[in-house]
Amino acid sequence: MPSNQLDQKQQVASILIEALPYIQQFHGKTIVIKYGGNAMIDDALKESFARDVVLMKVVGMNPVVVHGGGPQISGALERLGKETTFVDGLRVTDTDTMEIVEMVLGGLVNKEIVKLINSHQGNAVGLTGKDGDMIKAQKINIPGSTVDYGHVGEVASINANLVKTLEQENFIPVVAPIGSGIDGQTYNINADSVAGALASTLKAEKLVLMTNTPGVLDKQGELLTGLDAQQISDLKKDGTIKGGMMPKVDCALDAVVNGVKTSHIIDGRVNHALLLEVLTDKGVGTLIR
Repeated sequence: MPSNQLDQKQQVASILIEALPYIQQFHGKTIVIKYGGNAMIDDALKESFARDVVLMKVVGMNPVVVHGGGPQISGALERLGKETTFVDGLRVTDTDTMEIVEMVLGGLVNKEIVKLINSHQGNAVGLTGKDGDMIKAQKINIPGSTVDYGHVGEVASINANLVKTLEQENFIPVVAPIGSGIDGQTYNINADSVAGALASTLKAEKLVLMTNTPGVLDKQGELLTGLDAQQISDLKKDGTIKGGMMPKVDCALDAVVNGVKTSHIIDGRVNHALLLEVLTDKGVGTLIR
């Protein structure tokens, strides 16, 4: 065998050996993954994500996928000639818009993800928070705001029994962030929030938030990892953590405070980012303890 081919094979073996302790450590453990951003749009990244999830399941982990779908919702509304209004980053969602949101998230997007995972023999099942009365929602309340956001909600409670049953039966749950309101209405909920609340309820080993950024960066643009609550507080105070990263960090930290072992904010634009974060020594994102 030529030496270059032998070197390549030995490199593969080294990667597998590096992954072994993580496979052993996380065998039988639940890992909740918020799937969004470019990883949901780019065809190569979609395939990469699906293979990562299937591999995690095959080696004994229990991945649970919670997905967003903002760009797909905006595209559907545009095609139907319906204007979208955002206030403070939230989509004002009247009853007609909510019907379209539910159709896109619970139908088109959810079933595309299920199909993609199943194309790699992943045994995925698509759900919304209405199934099994999984997500009880309430209308979002932003202190000081007078805006009526309509059918924009937040998690009131989670019943994870259906997800647990699917895990036990060797399925991969794929959850759209739509909940039934305690007022009888249907609500669209931020996918990060749903993923965090579900991970906390399941006492998951990990919560992984896939984003379009490398993770939390310092003021020199270097990746920060291994952060705890005090470090995060300090980084907020000095302006290092700001803008759109703040709610993601808050979601990740809240999950850890409520029983999740570790949270991770990773760059979904990187091929196989999920496996690199879970099964390698250095990972590719920010770990929050």
